[in-house]
Amino acid sequence: MAEKFQRSSGILLHITSLPNRFGIGSMGAEAEEFVNFLAKSGQKLWQICPLGPTGYGDSPYQVYSSFAGNPLLIDLDSLVQNHLLNKSDLEPAPEFNAQYVEYEKVCRFKDKMFRLAYDKFKKKIPQRFKVFLVNNAFWLEDYALFMALKGADNGKSWLQWQPELKLRDKKALAEKKSELTDEIRYQQFLQFIFCQQWQKLKEYTNEKGIKIIGDIPIYPALDSADVWAFPQYYQFDKEHNPSAVSGCPPDDFSPTGQLWGNPLYNWEKLESDEYSWWVARFAYMLEMVDIIRIDHFLGFEHYWSVPFGSPTAENGVWKPGPGHKLFATVEKELGNLPLIAEDLGAITPAVERLRDDFNFPGMKILQFAFYDDDDNPYLPHNFTTNCVVYTGTHDNETSVGWYHNLPDHIKNNVRNYLSFLKFTDWEVGWKLIEAALDSVAVLAIAPLQDYIGLDNRARFNIPGTVGENWRWRYMPGVLTPQMAEAILRMVRKSKRL
Repeated sequence: MAEKFQRSSGILLHITSLPNRFGIGSMGAEAEEFVNFLAKSGQKLWQICPLGPTGYGDSPYQVYSSFAGNPLLIDLDSLVQNHLLNKSDLEPAPEFNAQYVEYEKVCRFKDKMFRLAYDKFKKKIPQRFKVFLVNNAFWLEDYALFMALKGADNGKSWLQWQPELKLRDKKALAEKKSELTDEIRYQQFLQFIFCQQWQKLKEYTNEKGIKIIGDIPIYPALDSADVWAFPQYYQFDKEHNPSAVSGCPPDDFSPTGQLWGNPLYNWEKLESDEYSWWVARFAYMLEMVDIIRIDHFLGFEHYWSVPFGSPTAENGVWKPGPGHKLFATVEKELGNLPLIAEDLGAITPAVERLRDDFNFPGMKILQFAFYDDDDNPYLPHNFTTNCVVYTGTHDNETSVGWYHNLPDHIKNNVRNYLSFLKFTDWEVGWKLIEAALDSVAVLAIAPLQDYIGLDNRARFNIPGTVGENWRWRYMPGVLTPQMAEAILRMVRKSKRL
């Protein structure tokens, strides 16, 4: 069976990590400058995290919608160019930390700017906005109402709303729609601007010969428009409270397991509706990005079900997922899926069979490679071509931080495998990147932190923690022409151009 992708390489960097004077990366000039750097470096792929509007913890993997975009990524300078803001509106802007996102501060400032822009926008609403509302009604109506209701109730989870709103009583919702008309329209305006800016950036990226890899978390957040609007697709009781939630079983690293708390799907109901929600999700995602990485792929074959209210994940049980039926249905509707399977963790032969039957490449992480003997499946000489190799992902340490924290005998394994006597900080990441590029894996991807040679102060996420994650940004001026040339030489040598 032919591979889905051509031999190539790319860089992992979320939009929030771009430099920008307003405290967070955006879809403006700095994004295009990064795309230019990718092109000069011979890269054909740009991998990002999910684009949705983030809630508690600022995680792009816990968002208020599987379809909506994060308004914080909207570029303010572009709003000036489109005459929705005056240049004077942006001055004086607050002083923002250049290296780390200060989410609360950014939210306050950007919401103020967005509402100024909306005041101008609604005086003369363009026809294309009305077309946008029609084309996206299947998700946008519920999302805009959800966000307006949440805002009117001090940000409370929908599970704590008045019963008639929680349970979606038609009369109560109609009254709220009338009462919150302007706020609903504001939320729709933000999504319109987001989609305009994103499509412009995607077109620019594609014109440079670069494809965007987007990310789909398997489960939506419990406090999301998806779950509130389609309770029948989740394991809920009659009061729309979860009967079971997601997690992972106990293992050597976590004796009580991992309690994620996301709602679990009612796969029987989804199947009876021919997986229409998933078809819509994949279809919309493929309008936004070129390739999809699907998080926690094993959950489609079997999933860990924890009774709601359990303090840990210990009392969960394995239950069967939809398996082949889901992907066969989606491919029947949408054709061959350009999908990467995040097949990390306790992978069984059944998960491998599901992945391979649809020819989805799995993932190899070099930071997992040096702990065992030569049979370790993450060592490059054990790869098959139909896989994607990473030095590390958004959840891992940077390569420099990882190497510094290794015990001496594992450091020896790394140096011996890479034929190197001693590493400087900069060289650790580059030697791992070189090993990834030279491997037979069809795609090779590294976080930007590894190219810059940064330690764990630049780590993007520490799973299971809240507060300091998703904040790192690279500083202006670090992506030099010399770095692009050096990367291009490696890419050319590894025949990934």
